[in-house]
Amino acid sequence: MNSNSWTLIRVFLLAAMLLSSFAYGQLQIVITQGVDNPVQIAIVPFEWTGFGALEDNITDIVTSNLRNSGEFSPILESNMLSTPHDQDEVFFRDWRFLGADYLLIGKITETGGAGTMQVQYEFFDVLREERLLGEVLNGSQSQLRDVAHSISDKIFEEVTGVRGAFATKILYITSERINNEVTDYYLNMSDADGGRPQILLSSKEPIMSLSWSPDCRQIAYSSYESTRPRIYIQDLISGAREQITDFPGINGSPVFSPDGSKLAMVLSKDGSPDIYVMDLRTRNLRRMTTHFAIDTEPSWTPDGESLIFTSERGGNGRPQLYQISLETGSWERLTFEGTYNSKGLMLPDGSNLLMVHRYNTTDEYHLAIMNIDRGTIRTLTETALDESPSIAPNASMVMYASKAGNRGILNAVSIDGRVKFQLPSAQGDVREPAWSPFCD
Repeated sequence: MNSNSWTLIRVFLLAAMLLSSFAYGQLQIVITQGVDNPVQIAIVPFEWTGFGALEDNITDIVTSNLRNSGEFSPILESNMLSTPHDQDEVFFRDWRFLGADYLLIGKITETGGAGTMQVQYEFFDVLREERLLGEVLNGSQSQLRDVAHSISDKIFEEVTGVRGAFATKILYITSERINNEVTDYYLNMSDADGGRPQILLSSKEPIMSLSWSPDCRQIAYSSYESTRPRIYIQDLISGAREQITDFPGINGSPVFSPDGSKLAMVLSKDGSPDIYVMDLRTRNLRRMTTHFAIDTEPSWTPDGESLIFTSERGGNGRPQLYQISLETGSWERLTFEGTYNSKGLMLPDGSNLLMVHRYNTTDEYHLAIMNIDRGTIRTLTETALDESPSIAPNASMVMYASKAGNRGILNAVSIDGRVKFQLPSAQGDVREPAWSPFCD
């Protein structure tokens, strides 16, 4: 891909990137690389005292979550010497014999009508013979998956010191080619592990550039449903949609500010594509860039005081990353190494910048992290045509779109590069991931 191709794809938001044949389907996590010495954890099947089978199996969900993080190695149930459900039934020597570092036990009881459930769990350090966590959670049967994600988050944080992100959501785009002239596009939302997928919007035209509001109640995106791209905001509770731009030319790349009061975007209504910021209360627009070069792909710094954006204003037809202050309008170039740097996302520490990077004209497009103070670049991925990165709210993982053969899939990689997994669709391709904030 040369720089001219980048200009067409990245700036004019052509639908060609979505026109390959792909179909809607649930995502499934496939671990491709974990840590060298994962934590050994025993997850005893939770006792269920009610009748019939539960719709969601908490044990399986917690096991999958922790295994798929790449940090844990669950002990097989068939190797367990006992299956305790209360602390007084735990014999730590049995679990030390199996090499377990930690032990999770629990039980589920039905507490009333209409499927009301009570989930009790306890989490132990086996070597210290110490109870680390214990809680009683209540909810309906339909909320058991949420309970499982909550338990997973608390265990992950207790062991790693990093807040878990299993209870978060992801957005992604899929489509299904009906024939040579008709393609159906879908905007989907699911749990972070691909579970409970649901279609939020279907269209005969491409949908692109997904963004979450910080309170998880709204999303923004660009849609071609009215011939040219326009920006929409959709309420996730009511499903109501509002078109917020209808300017000639490009209306794209919307992204909410960290406080949710503003929306950065790319518009070409005044000439070349530039970065604008809309006040969502007044709907007033402020033009941030006025350069004759193409400016695109805005993202916010964690403090909400600046924007990172991609531009070819440096010359040579090679996109690089820049930062502009909302208060002063002053800008500076951030990247100098490589022939291509785009889609910059500042990590919460404010010192490291995630980006799509190409070192030279013969290299592939990979994800990389640049330390802004030192200017050093560390490559995270080795897959081909990596694009559309989205950072988990705990900043531990990055999800991105890539290719596996002729299919588009989602991949994820940890910030330190030690853990990698894929989220392919069972029925086709998937693109444009957007990881939700913590939705507390």
